[in-house]
Amino acid sequence: MIAIEFEKLAWETSLPGVRFKAYHREGKQLRLVEFTRGFVEPHWCEKGHLGIVLLGELEIDFKGQIVRYPEGAGIFIPSGPGYAHKGRSITPVVRLFLVEEGA
Repeated sequence: MIAIEFEKLAWETSLPGVRFKAYHREGKQLRLVEFTRGFVEPHWCEKGHLGIVLLGELEIDFKGQIVRYPEGAGIFIPSGPGYAHKGRSITPVVRLFLVEEGA
């Protein structure tokens, strides 16, 4: 058993308006992700995500079908082009906890 202490992991960023902390092991990753209203996803994401909204409210566009995820909502997005999506923050900050296939 391993305890992952996210407060000890450094924040990383890949695009403006988003930052994350990630732990990788045995082909899986755990991520703590923060989006701000300034985040604009440049491409349709086809990766699968499983998690929960810890803080704020997230909106995900599934190529025209908009789904809102309020604080406390679970997220289950299968991988593949049929589930291509773009997320954006409705509140000033959205914090998610995600379990994903390793990167």
